[in-house]
Amino acid sequence: MAQPLMPHATASWLVDNTSLSFEQIADFCGLHILEVQAIADDTAATKLTGRDPVRAHELTQDEIEKGQADPNYRLKIQKGPEQVRRTKGPRYTPVSKRQDKPDGIAWIIRNHPEISDGAIGKLIGTTRTTIAAIRDRTHWNIGNIVPKDPVTLGLCSQRELDALVTKAAKAAGMEAPTDTRLEGDREALLEQLRNERQQAVRDAEALANGETAEPAPAFIDPFKR
Repeated sequence: MAQPLMPHATASWLVDNTSLSFEQIADFCGLHILEVQAIADDTAATKLTGRDPVRAHELTQDEIEKGQADPNYRLKIQKGPEQVRRTKGPRYTPVSKRQDKPDGIAWIIRNHPEISDGAIGKLIGTTRTTIAAIRDRTHWNIGNIVPKDPVTLGLCSQRELDALVTKAAKAAGMEAPTDTRLEGDREALLEQLRNERQQAVRDAEALANGETAEPAPAFIDPFKR
């Protein structure tokens, strides 16, 4: 399925300007739902400037309204961006992120040894020589390399990393790890985030009409025991 040209910026706009669910936004933008939650909570590495997919002719207002009316509806992109065929070679990484590559590589080597050097190179956009140097600790800057999640560093998306881990585990005859961090409380957390967004809309409407908005229903934090 075609995706928006700037998925994170598009997700930021949809979070701020629609009542679509995080699942719908994640599906449309090709992101992991945790990435959308981070954008909504302003916990992403940098505050994103939203990109209007309607003005970009990637989504129609009618399509947004269909999604808002039915949480199970999956948005359809109006016009996919031109797909540029990559030539052989390492994945392009912005200059500002290149210094973070060794940390991301070290994290994958430590946490997912089943992933091959070739696969790491394609994911991070680096060479086998660099990966091998970090693996055997002969890298020129090894003393300053600190393993860090490549998703947090912005070197790849959670979806890309999850897909690579699953593929590598299957090839190695291992059981792919399952993310259970939000198991049990996931729906409650998402419901709370939706309620907060809806309350913010009600407050804004009430303020515009010179009224006082009704408070949102009390919520019991599922993470407090």
